Amino acid sequence: MVRATSAALQGVCLALALAASAAQAQPAAPALWVNALGMPFVRIAPGSFRMGSSEPVDALARAYPTLERWRFEQLADEAPAHTVRITRAFYLGQTEVTVGQFRRFVQTSGYVPESEADGTGGYGYNPAYDPAASARGDAFEGRDPRYSWRNPGFAQGDDHPVVNITWHDAHALAAWLSATEGHRYRLPTEAEWEYACRAGTRTRYPHGDDPAALARHANVFDEDAAPYWPRWRPHAAPGHDGHAFTAPVGRYAPNAFGVHDMLGNVWEWVSDWYAEEGYAHSPQDDPQGPATGQVRVRRGGSWHTWPLYARCGFRNWNTPQTRYTLVGLRLVREIDPPQSPRPRGARR
Repeated sequence: MVRATSAALQGVCLALALAASAAQAQPAAPALWVNALGMPFVRIAPGSFRMGSSEPVDALARAYPTLERWRFEQLADEAPAHTVRITRAFYLGQTEVTVGQFRRFVQTSGYVPESEADGTGGYGYNPAYDPAASARGDAFEGRDPRYSWRNPGFAQGDDHPVVNITWHDAHALAAWLSATEGHRYRLPTEAEWEYACRAGTRTRYPHGDDPAALARHANVFDEDAAPYWPRWRPHAAPGHDGHAFTAPVGRYAPNAFGVHDMLGNVWEWVSDWYAEEGYAHSPQDDPQGPATGQVRVRRGGSWHTWPLYARCGFRNWNTPQTRYTLVGLRLVREIDPPQSPRPRGARR
């Protein structure tokens, strides 16, 4: 019996030694990785978090006193707040995809974005356009062939986030990168996005609960943007974020996960179909959203978003064909699984 136990222990020790040796041969994915288009990606470790929000209407009404009560009553799709586990590490774009990066994709791949392919264009800012006089009351003019990802009606440099991007355009970029580089790219799931946005916090924003501090941390609708839309000035975040329109990516401090602009600058498409009561039926581990739907989720708010709608838990959606002057994207690159160690003496 003693001999058998000793032999078993020796076998366990040998197995542990082999596992340690294999782990050393397969180092963890680096914390930062840059792809061929110059997109930096941050490694996001697995973990759990509380997704969504069950904040009472009265509490929201006190925090955002300029808004009507019905706006808070329409936030039921953020509930119930529930525990989600992200079980696999992944790379997330450290910034939103930029104009320059998207241009290199278009030039290299030959892809024609939907705002140009269907001839209807996108949306854009026009100082002569009056939202109050339009049929929809929309803040921007469109669709119009004058506007696309190349021209949203305001100046952008190559380091600004690309806008007027449809869900299909975002998917096309991910598919092209996957085929070109041999790594799988995709849009983040809604759960991955919120996990990375919260970065270990449970407050309305990564910086805390105070909407009055938002302009110090993100590019949202503030006192720089309000003069262009005086009708909505009462809802502007107090203070100046330094930009009336989009800002160069990475201009604001990163969150605790090392990711920039998860809130503000541009809305970001995620992979999920939208379902109003989806959280009530969502699995705990790595939820993927509904199998089918009519509209896709976008997250994070934009340079034209009021503080209520720039919270970590807020959900918005559009049809996959929507192209808008506030909507862009951020990508996930999946971490390649480690290869099994090759046995000694095996032929290459």
